[in-house]
Amino acid sequence: MDPVSQGAVGAAFAQSAAKKENIILIGFIGFLAGLAPDLDVLIRSEDDPILFLEYHRQFSHSLFFIPIGSFFVALFIFPFVRGLMSLRMVYIASFLGYATHGLLDACTSYGTQLFWPFSDQRVTWNNISIVDPIFTVPIVILLAIAITKRKRIFSFIAIGWIIFYLSLGFIQYERTLSAAMDLANSRGHNAERMTLKPSFGNLILWKSIYQHEETYYVDAIRTVHSSTWCLGESIEMFDYQYHLPSLDKDSQQAKDIERFRWFSQDYLGYDDKNSLVTDIRYSMIPNQIAPMWGLVIDTEQSIDDHATWWTSRSLDQSQLDLFKEMLSGKKCEDFLMIEQ
Repeated sequence: MDPVSQGAVGAAFAQSAAKKENIILIGFIGFLAGLAPDLDVLIRSEDDPILFLEYHRQFSHSLFFIPIGSFFVALFIFPFVRGLMSLRMVYIASFLGYATHGLLDACTSYGTQLFWPFSDQRVTWNNISIVDPIFTVPIVILLAIAITKRKRIFSFIAIGWIIFYLSLGFIQYERTLSAAMDLANSRGHNAERMTLKPSFGNLILWKSIYQHEETYYVDAIRTVHSSTWCLGESIEMFDYQYHLPSLDKDSQQAKDIERFRWFSQDYLGYDDKNSLVTDIRYSMIPNQIAPMWGLVIDTEQSIDDHATWWTSRSLDQSQLDLFKEMLSGKKCEDFLMIEQ
């Protein structure tokens, strides 16, 4: 998730072990420890533009690395607080803050290697958006009250809110999954694979992606007291023989595509106009296939040249207005209307 959320959650759990006299310092240590695993974003290469995809949310986010990562955080912080707190207490606060990071990231759709080095599976529970102010702001407010009043009861309330909101995300996921299956069935489709993810900053509007035969279907589903569908677009699955028949399968670009396939959990599409292999899980508007990132492939390049990493995260006013209308339900239909 975003750094503020990670730090705030880390601080809340660290403060659960604090005393009145050290609740501020413990919270600060927990905040820093909650941020620490994302230092893996510094692992980059000018020669390999997608190296960061392999290392972000890898070893530093693993459950098995928590004791080690916490120890390094404690060693870094302890010299600054030596006269105020024991190394043991610094480590406990660091451990509680650090331990939350990978688990919280796994709640998003990006993918987190929780079980590295024993598995490179990217765990995705898909029960919260990568950025969700509705989740984060109450935590920050409760932490501020806990610090002001020097009472950790507010930290426990923050933890309660964290558990409640993430649990609500799982409930919404299951409700949306049922609606997504109904939509696929209404089209006479067999959803061979399906994934769902909440759209930006809410648990109401979800992006649904499912595979039927050789095509991905992308829709938005709005789930409140009942579910409505914002019908979307479709795209053919990426296929070497059809989309890039002239690409050497032993080339570095082909290897990059396979690395990208692993990252995207094999949800690959192809934009022929831009020679772009896309990750169809991510788009600015949840019922569209316009990608946020992908690999530009140039079949004229040398066999040793890497693909080019491409991103686009711009959102113009018309798209923002469309998103708001979908979130409010103005652009969605109920199931009976779809069946007709």
